Amino acid sequence: MNIVERFLNYTKFDTQSAEESETVPSTAKQLVFAKYLKEELEKEGLEDVEMDDKGYIYATLPANIKENVPTIGFISHYDTSPDCSGANIKPRIVENYDGADIQLSEGITMTTKKFPELLLHKGEDLIVTDGTTLLGADDKAGIAEIVQAMVFLKEHKEIKHGKIRIGFNPDEEIGMGAHHFNVEKFGCQWAYTMDGGDIGELEFENFNAASAKITIKGVSVHPGYAKNKMVNANRLAVEFAAMLPADETPETTEGYQGFYHLIGMQTNTELGKLSYIIRDHDREKFEQRKRFIKQCAEAMNEKYGDGTVIADVSDQYYNMKEKIDPQMHVIDLVLHAMQEVGVSPKVKPIRGGTDGAQLSFKGLPCPNIFAGGLNFHGPYEFVPIQSMEKAMNVIVKICELTAGYND
Repeated sequence: MNIVERFLNYTKFDTQSAEESETVPSTAKQLVFAKYLKEELEKEGLEDVEMDDKGYIYATLPANIKENVPTIGFISHYDTSPDCSGANIKPRIVENYDGADIQLSEGITMTTKKFPELLLHKGEDLIVTDGTTLLGADDKAGIAEIVQAMVFLKEHKEIKHGKIRIGFNPDEEIGMGAHHFNVEKFGCQWAYTMDGGDIGELEFENFNAASAKITIKGVSVHPGYAKNKMVNANRLAVEFAAMLPADETPETTEGYQGFYHLIGMQTNTELGKLSYIIRDHDREKFEQRKRFIKQCAEAMNEKYGDGTVIADVSDQYYNMKEKIDPQMHVIDLVLHAMQEVGVSPKVKPIRGGTDGAQLSFKGLPCPNIFAGGLNFHGPYEFVPIQSMEKAMNVIVKICELTAGYND
């Protein structure tokens, strides 16, 4: 089975996760794919293949050298985003893409004007959707690349490598993927998530992240007799939102710039609820943002009375850079591997988070490498086959280079 066949098989499974769920994994359908994947790993001859009751899969490719070299790992998630349907995916291969707009289905076209990144892959073979679902390259492309790399290494025993561990998990798309990942059982000195975007991307900086739940308690009184009595939570919710900087939102920021993002609002006269996410690469600025949210609540309480506005701020994850910086050999190996297989590295910060960020803070340094897909979480998602093949080659080369690594 080649990497394309493997990936296309994976897209047949609907593995969409669900934010509102309290189970692990968040959807039962993820376990259907997890069982299939476990059986596939066993058929491919990997060792120590196991799946726990939460759907976390671990497996081993044994070392083929006697030297004592580091055990490293590769990790991908198998859930797809709640933002777009992952059911009945109908992938199609556009061979030798000519640079024109791509008609996905009747009335649905992926244009180069809206998606100029298409033009960077002219002459390549693109796997696209039919425009009604996402594709699932995030992150089934990563899984296909890891499995194919392990199969390649098994078949090419002349490539020397140490012990390699692989891990696949649910619920990354809802921020829960690393929560139940057993780092101790995984047993690696370091690892890599294959969960990045376009070819060459390498990420070891991500946002510090927090959530803020704002609760506004109003007082409902008949509007004809409301003077000096009514506290309108609808209006106070708008007032609170207006206190945050208008030029520090996702729509107005890029690169290392942080933001406040209003992701939900439910209000009536008596009760208002606002949900924010807070993001910043810089830890000090991150802490300042959290304090500012609370200061806004305090200012409104001074104006409308104690307890009118409650701000509940909770940290979600932190910038992995502070854990990677002391172990830059982990990054140097990837840069070397990319150069060896003809990939130009593109080191960039993640304007988001990965399982690797949380894993790094659990004691497993874990930067993020490209898996090749683009336009994630929507019907215009696509992945160049050549990018998947290059990602697989990078994995193989990292394993080979690690065999010669001296601490």
